Amino acid sequence: MVARAYTVAFQGVEARPVEVQCAVTPGLPAFSIVGLPDKAVSEARERVRAALSAMAIALPSKRITINLSPADLPKEGSHFDLPIALALLAALEIVPADAAEQTVALGELSLDGALMPIVGALPAAMTAAEEERTLLCPKGSSAEAAWVDAAQVIGARTLAEVVRHYTGQSPLPAAQPGEVIAEPFARDLRDVKGQERAKRAIEIAAAGRHHLIMIGTPGSGKSMLAARIPGILPPLTAAEALETSMIHSLCGLLDEGGIDRTRPFREPHHTASMPAIVGGGKGAKPGEVSLAHNGVLFMDEFPEFPRTVLETLRQPIETGEVMVARANAHVRYPCRFMLVAAANPCKCGYMSDPARACSRAPVCGEDYLGRISGPLMDRFDLRIEVPPVSFSDLDLAPSGEGSAAVAERVAGAREIQAGRFAGHERVRQNADVEGQLLEEIAQPDDEGRALITRAAEQFGLSARAYHRILRVARTIADLEASETVRRPHVAEALSFRVSARVAA
Repeated sequence: MVARAYTVAFQGVEARPVEVQCAVTPGLPAFSIVGLPDKAVSEARERVRAALSAMAIALPSKRITINLSPADLPKEGSHFDLPIALALLAALEIVPADAAEQTVALGELSLDGALMPIVGALPAAMTAAEEERTLLCPKGSSAEAAWVDAAQVIGARTLAEVVRHYTGQSPLPAAQPGEVIAEPFARDLRDVKGQERAKRAIEIAAAGRHHLIMIGTPGSGKSMLAARIPGILPPLTAAEALETSMIHSLCGLLDEGGIDRTRPFREPHHTASMPAIVGGGKGAKPGEVSLAHNGVLFMDEFPEFPRTVLETLRQPIETGEVMVARANAHVRYPCRFMLVAAANPCKCGYMSDPARACSRAPVCGEDYLGRISGPLMDRFDLRIEVPPVSFSDLDLAPSGEGSAAVAERVAGAREIQAGRFAGHERVRQNADVEGQLLEEIAQPDDEGRALITRAAEQFGLSARAYHRILRVARTIADLEASETVRRPHVAEALSFRVSARVAA
């Protein structure tokens, strides 16, 4: 008899079903696992053997064969321990075979039979719901899996609890979802002295998910401004929270199964490698661009990142997804993020200060910012210079609007966009609009069209730059709850695009 249980193999955020077949046949005693397992899966036989021994269950002196089907799909990870043990228990007639066949199981076994938490429980629950099966996982991972309403999730602490559950001795209760995490932000825009133009830029960027680059001398407040962007962004919607949490689940970043409604804010160091930024490495794991999905990717010291890393950002910025291609895997991850970059004007950082600039100015600035290619710079919707703040301004009391007031306007603009794009699956914010839809929603009035036409001729704007200016103008109009894009909206959008030093 061949007993069956089910589990999943991860390919990106997709959890593909895997059938675990177990056959106990006469022959020389052996325990083999086939079906393209990696080292961690092959070692499962020793963990399963020890866990069963801890429960006083002895394996028969027969040939035990475990097949992971489909056989051509790579199997990676320690979460195959539990389904292998479950299929084996069904083959030994210790648990009912039909109950095992109705289960998608995943979990790592310790030698004493305890079940260790694993990554990927949330996407596995999605697959279990589609297959109309129960998800069985470790207790420590059940809270995140229970967020999938359509799936029945059971969490167990030990393999013995699994046996008692399926034999009816002590049924396990259904798992409950973890808490919704929404931590208040301690960083407020009111803390930033001066820099009113920069504050306006990050408000527009947050309202339409536009990409922003800030260039200024060291200590002018670029990082301080970027760190306050999450405080003006609206919480993740239910659909966005599920998308983002599935990626974080694969990386083990969900805290005790809780779903975080705050938008991700990722800030990789400029020494990060290409796999760390766009994804890759063993198992083609998601990179920073995917971990920032539906949130912010802040890249400080932007020109210091390796050129190859910067150039790989061009395609994800345009498409909102990244394909991690390796010899044995082609994995697609979503990465619809808001890129915020910060850079000094030159290597020394003080090109605009005659008293402190090096003798190579302005050549040093051209060389330094020249590390950012024209096509990549063209993808920034907003470009601003952040001047240094005078000491007299630093002594002033906090002034200007706080994050709460700005967040209210940003939320209002995003609500307008949500209603506008309700029938468009791949469009959520103004930054996503293109083609005919952009012409319909961002058509400026006659004065605005004349202004942008003159600017395009004078500054030699590319077609991409022209369309991005229209998107920004549409966002500025949304912040004012204006149905039409007028000349002042176009003028302000142009002012953030054709800055004298930052323009490409």
